[in-house]
Amino acid sequence: MGRDPEELYYEVEPGVPELDGAVLLHHFDGFMDAGMAGKLVVEHLLERLEHRVVARFDVDRLIDYRSRRPLMTYATDHWADYQTPELVVHLLHDLAGSPFLLLTGPEPDHEWELVVQAVRNLMDRWGVRMATSFHGIPMGVPHTRSLGVTAHGTRPELIGRHEQMPNRLQVPGSFAALLEFRLGEAGRDASGYAAHVPHYLAQTAYHAAALRLLAALGQGTGLDLPEQALREAAKRTDVEIDRQVEGSEEVADVVRALERQYDTFAEAAQRESLLTEDMELPTAEELGTEFERFLAEQSGTEG
Repeated sequence: MGRDPEELYYEVEPGVPELDGAVLLHHFDGFMDAGMAGKLVVEHLLERLEHRVVARFDVDRLIDYRSRRPLMTYATDHWADYQTPELVVHLLHDLAGSPFLLLTGPEPDHEWELVVQAVRNLMDRWGVRMATSFHGIPMGVPHTRSLGVTAHGTRPELIGRHEQMPNRLQVPGSFAALLEFRLGEAGRDASGYAAHVPHYLAQTAYHAAALRLLAALGQGTGLDLPEQALREAAKRTDVEIDRQVEGSEEVADVVRALERQYDTFAEAAQRESLLTEDMELPTAEELGTEFERFLAEQSGTEG
């Protein structure tokens, strides 16, 4: 008997209106998220924009409670609270009034392929045109320089001018990555953004990385997303980080070493860019002719 992906969720509000061409943003707890960058974006959007839940997934079926135990509160002589895990789809509107969706909650532990089918079903039902993920990754970069963003997608046009990984890598999979991969196989648009977080800040709430992600999401999806509150939080966090760096010579040495490494790389990239833009590169035929001339000169000298 086949498994039915529609058994994994139910629509809180059947027949959600006016979503044709909307974007689905998604972020899941449990996978890599350096600097809590993705989590901070989720919290920021839900705090600053009106929203309502339009679909819920069956977490009892998808989550391994013993590997990620939900928090409970014990008060003196009784259990006072239980933080029920929720994997839900929120409906929001950006500053221009355009609707978009946000799927967030714990990353599923089980039935990834079936959850992918369930998400595709909802995308088809609501007329969603693209799914986009976002999170932070630790990098050997200093917080005193511009933060980079690595972008990926099912079509080159979705990536824009963001950085890309230079090599072919094999890494542990995630549900967000599988969702993007399967959507690409089906000819659907999907993309993702990973903000570069200084490795020494990977375990802290780094608002500057969240702000960088928010900007990338706006550029990549066309959504008009609020930034001011996150920008102010990033300024406060940067002040505190600078204070702590100044108070530790060991950490300051690490930051200075990363700055030198970053600047050297940036200067090399700039020189390469200038050569590419300002100089007309020789053709293969011209290179061959020049090489033949060089060999002839060497032969003449030896003779």
